[in-house]
Parts: sequence; structure tokens; C-alpha cells
Amino acid sequence: MASVIKSAHPPTAEFVFNIGGMSCASCVAHVEKALKAVPGVESASVNLATEKATVHAQGSVPAATLTAAIENAGYEASVVGDIAAPAPAHTGLPGWWPVAAAAVLSLPLALPMLAMLFGREWMLPGWLQMALATPIQFWLGARFYKAGWNAARALTGNMDLLVAIGTSAAYGLSVYLLFAHTGHAMPHLYFESSAVVITLVLLGKWLEARAKFQTVAAIRALESLRTTVAIVRRDGRDAELPVADVRLGDIVIVRPGDRVPVDGRIIEGSSHLDESLLTGESLPVAKHVGDRATGGAVNADGLLVLEATAVGGATMLSQIIKMVEDAQAVKAPIQRLVDQVSAVFVPVVLLISVLTFFAWGWFSGDWQQALLNSVAVQVIACPCALGLATPTAIMVGTGVAAKYGILIKDAEALETAHALSTVAFDKTGTLTEGRPAVVAVEGDRARLLALAYAVQQYSDHPLAKAVTVAAVTEAIPLRPASAAQALPGKGVQAEVEGSTVYLGNTRLMHELGVVTSAFDATAAQHQQAGRTVSWLAVRTAGATELVGLLAFGDTLKPTAAAAVAKLQAMGIKVVMLSGDNRGSAQAVGSAAGISDIRAEVLPAEKASIVAGLQKDGQTVAMVGDGINDAPALAAANVGIAMATGTDVAMHTAGITLMRGDPALVADAIDISKKTYRKIRQNLGWAFIYNIVGIPLAAFGYLNPVIAGAAMAFSSVSVVANALLLRWWKPH
Repeated sequence: MASVIKSAHPPTAEFVFNIGGMSCASCVAHVEKALKAVPGVESASVNLATEKATVHAQGSVPAATLTAAIENAGYEASVVGDIAAPAPAHTGLPGWWPVAAAAVLSLPLALPMLAMLFGREWMLPGWLQMALATPIQFWLGARFYKAGWNAARALTGNMDLLVAIGTSAAYGLSVYLLFAHTGHAMPHLYFESSAVVITLVLLGKWLEARAKFQTVAAIRALESLRTTVAIVRRDGRDAELPVADVRLGDIVIVRPGDRVPVDGRIIEGSSHLDESLLTGESLPVAKHVGDRATGGAVNADGLLVLEATAVGGATMLSQIIKMVEDAQAVKAPIQRLVDQVSAVFVPVVLLISVLTFFAWGWFSGDWQQALLNSVAVQVIACPCALGLATPTAIMVGTGVAAKYGILIKDAEALETAHALSTVAFDKTGTLTEGRPAVVAVEGDRARLLALAYAVQQYSDHPLAKAVTVAAVTEAIPLRPASAAQALPGKGVQAEVEGSTVYLGNTRLMHELGVVTSAFDATAAQHQQAGRTVSWLAVRTAGATELVGLLAFGDTLKPTAAAAVAKLQAMGIKVVMLSGDNRGSAQAVGSAAGISDIRAEVLPAEKASIVAGLQKDGQTVAMVGDGINDAPALAAANVGIAMATGTDVAMHTAGITLMRGDPALVADAIDISKKTYRKIRQNLGWAFIYNIVGIPLAAFGYLNPVIAGAAMAFSSVSVVANALLLRWWKPH
């Protein structure tokens, strides 16, 4: 069954295929060419490291047609299943026995060559050399013939074709010399060259596969968070069901020590959840009734009862896995250069090999040496390193970023982020907590908080919650209150210890006849800063006394100022965009260390400001969390969304921060810089290796054995260099 994901345009669908038989960058180019030739295909992207193809085509194009196109090009294809189901990929390490068998058979052929350096003559008889080389050539090396034949039949070329032609030439020359000189002095044979080259190529592919297996460690870790069963309460009875059978609105029981099977809202119980693999947060998070629980988190110590709010592919875990897989499957823009080179690489190498053969034979008369040099050109010119340079770095970079709560949706965002020169922050919910808090108490602080706490104890209003948090933080005891009632448009009142306590706005104070002149100047300052002011008065024995006022404001996140300072230290300009009044925006911006503050900005104007910065030559990232930030997130070179905000923001952005921590913005840029550096290092190595290696082989400075070793080393070194990114950690 095809994995078909509907895009924004209904007629278009996305297909994902597993591709078998690819060995190098040339294979990637040929598969893409075959897919793009199918009528109705809009785009096709093939990733050598993940061995997957992503195709966007009109909905009328059947998956079978695309599969047939891949198979006709000489490769194997199967459609990836539903993203909600556990992925069958990354099942285990590749088998090592072909490498071991080839090594055992080729060792007696290679050792006499080494012994000759020390004046020893250990050369085996010709018939024994052929007996050892033949199973390597045609049994263990059969994969090269099969893949090479498929490529040749499709009028394309790949690494397997180069290896098959090169080793067959060395093997065939040896067989000819063996039978042509029967009864005469035995000439030097080249069975060891063909056998050792195949052994080294097999070793290189095995090491490469092992290294590639490690690059998908992030996805394997995320997939391990999926549970297969859930305890569901239906009709008053608890039953263990497959997770696939859980429906929206089901009541799910999560015992201590169990993983949360689906996304849900806690309706009973309290506990601590370990969400470290989902958000990067190292400490368990306290959860209570009304809080959200994310599937995959571990329930530490309490029994929780959830109402399922997302199941299957709609859960946060499934979406995270899909985002990481998409980022690892999509090509970075820099890969286009590699694709252009790879499209003509193998034909050019074969041409150089033919020219080398005839040039050496014509000018030196030594046609045996000409053939060996021609074989060396084919063997060393392996385009594997080119094909692996970019995707392996992206896979490791996006994987390690996900480990620390930074989800990079696509490779283009990863590549662009390294060049950012300006970061624009939304204010509310991004730099600030996004909820009111008591920021100032004017008057007798202890008495004010105690009375306000008593009056507000039965209210769910955001300001009431802010008072409760402030009182609990300062360990103020809760006094009993009665006859509490709301005063619409003005505030609240309640009886506290024989007195009537009023908490409300200026209008309420005026109606009560309370004189506020002692605090009017202070209140005006708070209001200019965009804060909400609530007055508190107490009526006792017919007289009403003003106790003071509380100022409520949106507080700066603890890491906001440090995050801004870190970006500025990286040479990045920071701008704050806010729809709030200038006083409130100025207060937050100044506290965060931002000088460029744009206040009273409408959502559409945010996108215009981003576009204006881009016109000034800036590469801009927009950081936001709300629906009103979506236009600016889409307009920016890189959109960065807080996962604590809305789904619209997350879907619009190229990077999602799983914790609402602005410090992760600098970390996202840092991993982008380091990943891009690895891509450039890998591509530089791959290009230089071929630019230097092919001429050396053509001029006779490399025999096929050394060329085979160098070829294997090039691929392994590129993947190993990318794997160094696994040690990256946020600052």
C-alpha cells in the first residue's frame, strides 16, 4: 500500500519508495531521471544514504507505474508503508561473511606479493591462483555483475559497472596468460589484483553500511518510543488493546513506569513525565490534571488517566519521526552540483579508461601494463564519496539536533540557517512566557498578596492564577474567604476575616469612593509599560481603605536575555516584532537586550518587515509561536517555530523548537554551521580525491590493488567525518 500524503494542491500526492541496488551518486542521478520521465511526475528526489526516493506526482499516477520505472532503470523498488506504522527500515547491521570469505580466499594471493618486497618467492602455481580468484570474481563479486548489467542495459553507468569491467579485465588477462604460456616459464599473473580489489570494495561497502546504520540512530531512538499496546477504559472496564485500535476521545490508563501510548489530556492523577527524547529536556516534567501528555514519554511515579487527543500518525511522536525522516530524505541545494557532476561521471571515467589503455599501449608497447592502468582508473574513480558527502552529514546533523529538541524539517532550512545575519523574534510566547504574572506590588507586599490570594482562590481567570503563583512562591498562607462574587467589567470582591475585600480596576475604586492619588503616578508608569493594574481596597466598619495595587505583565523567559546576547556574539542582528503597545514592547525588548524594536505591528506587517530586511541584503530567520506569526515565518529565509505554540506555526516553519526556549535558536544556527562545514569538507575531499586519483592511475602510479584500497577509504572517510557531528551538544 503506498504511503500517499496529500499536499496543499489536491491533485498532487507524495510517494516514498525504498530503492535497492544503488551504489553511488551516478545511481541516484539515473533513478531520478527514470522517475522524472514518467508522465505526471512533478519532482523526484533520491537519497543514497537512506536509499529512499521521494516522488511528487499527480494523484492519477499509480505507485505501480513509478515502481516499474525504477525497476526498468535496473534497480529494486518497494513502496514505504503508512507513516503511522513502525518503520521496517534500519533493521540491523549488514552481514560480514562475504567480506570474511573474500579475505580468506584473497590472502594467499596477496601475501606472495608482499613477500616479494623482502626477496621471498612464495608465488602459488597459476592454476591454484585461478582456483582462489574464481569464486571471489563470480560468486562473491556477483553483485557487481548483476548491478553493472542492469545499469548497462538501461544505458547508464555506475560504480558496480566500473568494478565489474575493471576486475573482469584483470581476471581475463590472467586467464589468457595462464593458458597462453602453458609449458613455458610462467609470466606474472594478475589474479591477486582482481581478487583483492573485489575484497576491498566489499570491505568498503560493509564499513560504509555500518557507518550509515549509525547515521539513522536518531530515528531508531524515536521509533523505540512507540508502544504497541494501551490500557483503554470503555464501558467502565479496562482492557489492553493494540495502540492502532485506540480512538480519539478514548480514556487511556498509564501506569507508573509505562510509556504514554498516545497524545492526551490528563483528566485524573498527577505524575512526572520523562520527555527527554522528545524535547531534549533532561529533567522529568511535573504533570497535573488539564496538562498535555505526549505519546512516547515515560510515566515516572503516578497513575494517570488520559483522554486521547491524537492517535496514529497524528501524534506528536509520529510527526516528529516524519519530520526527521523528511529532513534526511530531502536534498540540500548544494547537492545539485553533485548531481550535475554525477550525471556524466561514469561515462567520462570509462572514456578516460579507454584513452589510458590505448595511450599506454601505443606509446609503450606494453599492452599488459596499459590494461592494468586502465583498470586502476576504473577502480579508483568510484563516485560513492560524492554521493554520500551531503546526505550523511545532513542525516547526522538533523538526528543529533532532534536529540536536543531541535527539529529541522528540511535540508534547505539546515543549509540556509548557517548564513543567517538577522533573527526577528515575536514577543509574546516567544521571548516572554505568554501568560500574565505579578511583576510589581505597590504597598504592603505581604498583606496585599495575602488578601488578593484569598479573594482570587476560587477563580480560574489568568490574573487570578498569576496571584496564586506569586503567593505560593512566597509561601504566603491561604486565608479563608466567603461570599466571593465577580463584578463584571470591574473586578471581584469577597469576605475575608470579617472585612470586605475589593480587587479591581480604577472604575471600581472610583465607585467605592476610594482615593488613589498616592499611587496614581506609579500606576501610570506601569500602564505606560503595557501592564495591567489592579487596585486592592478593604472595607471595615463602614470605611474603605486603599491597601495598594498589583501590576500584572508578561514576564521575560529566564533564558531570553542570554539567548539574545549569544546571537549578538555570533554577529547576528536581533529584531523584536510585537503587536503590543510601544511601552510594553519597549520594556520587554530592553530587558532582553534588543535595541531594534518594532511595536504595534499587525501580522501582515510582520511579513512586510521581514521582506524589507531581506531587501536590505539580510538573510532573515523569524522566530514565533502563534497563528499571527505564520505569514512572517513563511516569508523569512528560515522560519523557526516554538512547539509550545500553535500547529499552524509549526507547519509553516522550517525548524521547530520542541521546548519554548529561545536559547535553542542559537543552537539551531550552530548545528547548521557545523553540518554545512562537514558537507563542504566531504565534498572537498571527494572532488580532490578524484581529481588527484584518476590522473595518478592513468599515468601508472597506482596499481589496481592500491586504487581499490584508496576507493574504499574515500567512502568510509566521508561517512566517518559526518559521524563526528554525533558529538555535538548545545552550548
